[in-house]
Amino acid sequence: MLPAPELLGFIAAFCTTFAFVPQVLLVWRQRHADGISTGMYLIFSFGVLLWLLYGLQLGAWPVILANGITLVLALCVLAMKWHFGRRSAPR
Repeated sequence: MLPAPELLGFIAAFCTTFAFVPQVLLVWRQRHADGISTGMYLIFSFGVLLWLLYGLQLGAWPVILANGITLVLALCVLAMKWHFGRRSAPR
């Protein structure tokens, strides 16, 4: 059994990380991300990267896993925003 603080960390990590899944699915299904702020997602992704590096330095698995997955999800939203935005841009 995990110690209480680590268990709490994993539960919090699960909730905050998987909160991004509906956003990723919505952008994927709609094939556009017009309402997504590129600047916010860039700053957010950089912050998550820093948290991931922090977690790696501490060996804190809840921080590492949550931020690793969150970074992938946030970068997926950014990539889809750029991809779908390029396709719908007037030529």
